[in-house]
Amino acid sequence: MAHIGIDVSKNKLDCMWVRDLAAGKVKPKVFPNRRDQYPEMLRWLERNTGEAPETLHVYLEATGIYHEPLAYWLHEQGVRVHVLNPAQVRSHAKGMGVRNKTDRKDSMILARYGIERAPRRWQPEPPEVRELKRLLSRLEALEQDMRREENRLEKARFSEDTLAQASIDNVLQALREEHRRLQQQIDDHFDAHHHLKRDRALLESIPGIGRVLSASMTATLRSRAFTSARQAAAFHGLAPVLEESGTTVRRPSRLAKIGSSRLRKALYMAAVVATRYNPDVRHQHQRLLTRGKAKMSAIGAAMRKLLHIAFGVLKSQTPYQARHETPCTP
Repeated sequence: MAHIGIDVSKNKLDCMWVRDLAAGKVKPKVFPNRRDQYPEMLRWLERNTGEAPETLHVYLEATGIYHEPLAYWLHEQGVRVHVLNPAQVRSHAKGMGVRNKTDRKDSMILARYGIERAPRRWQPEPPEVRELKRLLSRLEALEQDMRREENRLEKARFSEDTLAQASIDNVLQALREEHRRLQQQIDDHFDAHHHLKRDRALLESIPGIGRVLSASMTATLRSRAFTSARQAAAFHGLAPVLEESGTTVRRPSRLAKIGSSRLRKALYMAAVVATRYNPDVRHQHQRLLTRGKAKMSAIGAAMRKLLHIAFGVLKSQTPYQARHETPCTP
């Protein structure tokens, strides 16, 4: 069994094979971050460690998109890949008193973290879920571009800049056409994968979750094999964080806010609606307000409740059934 840390950047891969952690024996090597160089890197690892790919443990840090091609390729070769949370790795390094930050030092920290913490093996997302997430990410970027152009159009109209208005109108027309095309492509993707289409329909049976949020939640909840609703909520940054110490420090709980901020924004609006129209969420929301909880804390709990309900619906593969009586909407 061999442990290798790889610090991934856009242009290069800093590899560090830790031969003996206690004795500080290591062997570094730098490779270009290109797909055609991956086989050469794997041959170097096999030749120097004397291990088969199946017994190699490679530790990568989640670095945007740059680590993904390597992680998928190594996984296909049978290597045990571990994609680590950058925040957890940094905290681990601070705990060891590491002050300097270089690519070589980072690869060593990754390998040491893997040896000392034994993180869970990374499992790639199903291809259809990965493609769905890419489509949704592109749709969100397109919507941001549309909002920016609409803001520019409003300013151009206010200043009576007719030349700018004509240009912006042309851009907006192209963006809206592409937006419609992408939405249709997403719907076609669901139609082509019946298990995803069923998941989306089940999520839409929950009052408060509409067509847009159901697509995002299908992608995120099916991207990993969550074992519990609590685990899914923690992954999406919906777990409460408490700050208490002795009798003097007692701050209000807050959401962890890790993971996808896009999903949390969508869940916030859904939770506001659910406090009126979803019986279970409404019941919890009123109970928390009666106990004196702040309105934002109660909304955060509603967001978490919605995710718990969504997880249960997908796990049981049955439509939503309220546990409390249907409320009268105010």
